[in-house]
Amino acid sequence: MSQETGEKSMRERMLAGEPYIADDPVLAEESQRAQDLAHRINTMDPNDARGRRELLEELLGGFGEHSELRPPLHCDYGYQTTIGARTFVNWGVTLLDVAAITIGDDVQIGPHVQLLTATHPLEPQPRRDKWEAAQPITIGDNVWLGGGVIVCPGVTIGADTVVGAGSVVTRDLPAGVVAVGSPARVVREL
Repeated sequence: MSQETGEKSMRERMLAGEPYIADDPVLAEESQRAQDLAHRINTMDPNDARGRRELLEELLGGFGEHSELRPPLHCDYGYQTTIGARTFVNWGVTLLDVAAITIGDDVQIGPHVQLLTATHPLEPQPRRDKWEAAQPITIGDNVWLGGGVIVCPGVTIGADTVVGAGSVVTRDLPAGVVAVGSPARVVREL
């Protein structure tokens, strides 16, 4: 909190899940740090797995043992994303990690998956004023997200669930199911 006014900073508001303005100087600096690290990861020698892991550990809030993330990747802040052990993330992932993104152990993420925590007001004036908010995303252990899956703000996907390629997940999915479509619907239990 600001010592002078007792008000929360935009960063504190964002981390608390409250509406905030993203072009706040502190948030802009943190986002630029993430962009710089992502650029280094995306342009480094593809054979430098050790260097990539070191940069991912610096960028992300957590990067599990024996996990792999293939560049390119894009994220807002990095530190809001944690990836469990033995997880594989294919090319082109987008992590809009304004709120926490928690990815479990043994997860398989196909190419061009988008995990989107950011939300915007429906009312025109607050949108013009650049207010936004976010809701966390949780991906349970041993989930498989097919290529091009989009996971929307506030969604939890239960352990062992499979989401078909190109699906848009707008609501929570239980553990141990197959879901497909836009919006994703459960089509069978596993």
